[in-house]
Amino acid sequence: MTQEIQVVVGAAIVRDGALLAAQRADPPQLRGRWELPGGKVDPGEADIDALIRECREELGVLVKPRQRVGGDVAFPRRGQGRPSILRVWIADLLEGEPAPLEHLSLRWLRPEELTEVDWLPADVPFIDDIRPHLLG
Repeated sequence: MTQEIQVVVGAAIVRDGALLAAQRADPPQLRGRWELPGGKVDPGEADIDALIRECREELGVLVKPRQRVGGDVAFPRRGQGRPSILRVWIADLLEGEPAPLEHLSLRWLRPEELTEVDWLPADVPFIDDIRPHLLG
């Protein structure tokens, strides 16, 4: 019996040549590390719809996913949890100013600052794919 893969979506929100990074509050072992905002896709939910929902819940903003970047990146397996993959989209901010509703803090990173934060391992492979979108 194979476990169904949990899809997690991430938003590479780009504005004025900078990428929005979010600092994790939970779980304790990930607290303080940085990620692209997003979360799990619910059963029967489309990836894009989950991305829009998660940005509304986590940041209080409306985003428009523009294009997918990179491939599927596997998350490190945690205990008996089911296997998970991360999919990332470049997204534009349509409404609202991002607020850290579920994170410790938020930071806009310019291209030269992308390596200054301690990214979660699953997010790291996307950074080089995102960089050209910050350079115009």
